[in-house]
Amino acid sequence: MACSRKAILELYRDLIKESKKWSSYNYREYALRKVRHDFQQYKSLNDVSQIQECYRKGLESLEMLKRQVIIGNLYKTDKLVIEIKQK
Repeated sequence: MACSRKAILELYRDLIKESKKWSSYNYREYALRKVRHDFQQYKSLNDVSQIQECYRKGLESLEMLKRQVIIGNLYKTDKLVIEIKQK
């Protein structure tokens, strides 16, 4: 299992990119906050086994997020007021 700095940064980018695919504002913003918070929380880990475990969980989260985005986007809803004002 590759746990290099490059692999971890690539996982972070993939999670952020996938989170931005949500059509629902609330789910999208929650996913972005969760990814950023988790990476910020664990950035000071030094133990290799803990880093590998977090990386493995991150890969599982990415796969789950991909599935949830597909399912969530099947049920389109109207845009929220906050989304309309941001443009």
